[in-house]
Amino acid sequence: MNWEVVIGLETHVQLTTASKIFSGSSTAFGAAPNTQASVVDLAMPGALPVMNKGAAERAVKFGLAIGANINRRSIFARKNYFYPDLPKGYQISQFETPIVQGGGLTITLDDGSTKFIELTRAHLEEDAGKSVHEQFDHESGVDLNRAGTPLLEIVTEPVMRSGKEAIAYAKALHNLVRYLDICDGNMQEGSFRCDVNVSVRPMGQKEFGTRREIKNLNSFKFMQQAIDYEVRWQIEQIEDGKKIVQATVLFNPDTGETRAMRTKEDAMDYRYFPDPDLPPLVIDDAMFDRIKASMPELPESKCARYMNEFKLSEYDARLLSQDRATSEFFETAVNAKADPKLVANWMLGELSASLNREEKTIEQSPIRPSQLAKLVIRVADGTLNNKKAKELLDHLWTAPPIAATFNMTLPAPTFGLAATVAPRQTEETDIDDVIEAKGLKQISDVGAIEKIVDEVLAKSSAQIADYKSGKEKALMSIVGMVMKASAGKANPAQVNELVKKKLS
Repeated sequence: MNWEVVIGLETHVQLTTASKIFSGSSTAFGAAPNTQASVVDLAMPGALPVMNKGAAERAVKFGLAIGANINRRSIFARKNYFYPDLPKGYQISQFETPIVQGGGLTITLDDGSTKFIELTRAHLEEDAGKSVHEQFDHESGVDLNRAGTPLLEIVTEPVMRSGKEAIAYAKALHNLVRYLDICDGNMQEGSFRCDVNVSVRPMGQKEFGTRREIKNLNSFKFMQQAIDYEVRWQIEQIEDGKKIVQATVLFNPDTGETRAMRTKEDAMDYRYFPDPDLPPLVIDDAMFDRIKASMPELPESKCARYMNEFKLSEYDARLLSQDRATSEFFETAVNAKADPKLVANWMLGELSASLNREEKTIEQSPIRPSQLAKLVIRVADGTLNNKKAKELLDHLWTAPPIAATFNMTLPAPTFGLAATVAPRQTEETDIDDVIEAKGLKQISDVGAIEKIVDEVLAKSSAQIADYKSGKEKALMSIVGMVMKASAGKANPAQVNELVKKKLS
């Protein structure tokens, strides 16, 4: 039997506010256990929640970016369940009236095709604490530092039909929330966590199969492995005559398998009701207009502009516009008077290869936009040929000419926050100085190149004979010898022209 996979995602996005959603406690990562939990987070009697305005602003920003309906009046509810890391015995979330409804994201698949992924909703809620099992024998600890951390839970319709589509959506969403600067996207620290609902059904059947939810996947690699395993497991169970039971499951990356954690609850099990301690969240006109005015240029619009303004191909424009850090790097280089097409070629070629080789992001690149711009300018004006430009890039990569110093800013001690360290970069070493010092400058003097060509031709009787007998490869052999004799500095176009002229 042919089977169809049905997938929907629920993604918990930690918002980039400095404090929690209903208290003034810090959201900084890495503090000692239970040092960032206030009386509100601990649910002490009489402690009342107060809404974090920044969290609401970020939710609205996301809704605008995906073309969703923004509910200007939304309601907070209590989601009731009992677990050691949930101090109140309920989680404050949104149920019947979330702040964002509808909208969607367009994803691009490996074959270049696109698909629109419809979103059901995005609602604000607080995170729970964290149970710690590894550090204790026969006991568990509870760390409440995360309790009350602001989350935006983003829910899709069940419209994805393969693991690849799910991964493409998750990556597109990850790019977007970072692009909007509403989430840092750090999956290792739990800032971006995906729950994947997976079911299978016979091809052509309209009714959905019974779904199982894979919880808290924090890497795209593990997500793909978990979906692949779960799909195979469900198909095997059904074909063996067994029924799928709705459940919440965990993925073990060491074994590559999923295992059931508990039967899956439905909304009625949580006994939702409006939170009496929180009034409705109202986004007034002034706030809405201010958020709308602060929206950055979105990737789709930026891609179209790159194609129109810089004459880039759709493929290059899309790659350069989907990630905010990449687009800022590109535009900074172009604003330094470098040719946009050459900047795109070098960013998507040599620079991208170096970043991938060392598993670095564009933010971690030792080469700055201004340096790449100057390199590109020197290629365009004939100072460097491509070979020497690559040597220069390699030199800048391994010995970056930036000396970094640091400013240390200590927050007021009453907040109890860790010190933050902000880098301050000094002036870059001039690219022209490096070109001169390393002797990378291209030889473009016709007389000097002609002298090298004559010396090579005098020693290349066999290659000349081959060329005159119709073997075109002999020409490239001679050009290669000239380039070698010039230590790679000769202008390749001039060498090719001179060799052809003398051979004819």
